[in-house]
Amino acid sequence: MKRILVCEDEDAIRDFVVINLKRSGYDVVDVSNAADAMDAYVHYGGMIDVALLDIMMPGMDGSELCRWLRQKSSTMGIIMLSAKSQEVDKIRCLTQGADDYVTKPFSPSELVARVDAVYRRVALTVPGKATDDGKTIVSGPFTLNLKNRTLHRNGVPVEITQVEYQLLEYFIENSGSALDRKSILNHIWGEDYFGDLKIVDVNIRRLRMKIEQDPSSPRYIATIWGYGYKWCVDELAAAGEFNGEQV
Repeated sequence: MKRILVCEDEDAIRDFVVINLKRSGYDVVDVSNAADAMDAYVHYGGMIDVALLDIMMPGMDGSELCRWLRQKSSTMGIIMLSAKSQEVDKIRCLTQGADDYVTKPFSPSELVARVDAVYRRVALTVPGKATDDGKTIVSGPFTLNLKNRTLHRNGVPVEITQVEYQLLEYFIENSGSALDRKSILNHIWGEDYFGDLKIVDVNIRRLRMKIEQDPSSPRYIATIWGYGYKWCVDELAAAGEFNGEQV
């Protein structure tokens, strides 16, 4: 079963979410607070595919719960539920490891579409699902393993989420090409994505924090102002340097 953890303190919203997810074939574990969510994660031995978390909850809020879950698992999909007025909270959750957010009020079709999209990424990490047995992509100091969807830099593993993995794979496959934000959004989140372009910028900022020596002055993922981003490792290699070191 596709197991999803739903943490929402408002009973009516939680019941609405649970009903629609069950109709779509998900095994739903629903709780009303962060403490119970953490207990559920432990009870199921971390075998949760996707977590759907409300941002505003009494006690530990959804943002802190998101960070706790992401520390426990780099592969679990995490989606935040938020009100339109919680723009700052959305950004904070994305920087702390959430994959997406859904703004209240939302329709059943939007909710299920967003959950399905995140679940598809998670499913690719399940052993036996990958088709590229042992295949890797190397770009400068970075190595992507296409089977277990992991990243190494100079042989050292780098913890990344599945959204970050997909971003990096897309960049490396299009090395040297300027990619506009809309193309990135469609490739990673799908053409039927209901959100806005801001999620691209936030996730790239998060990825830079993990792979750039100085995220405020990135060299690997360059910003093309007013357009998008470009992977520059091949250009650095041609110049004979990575972060000032000869290669």
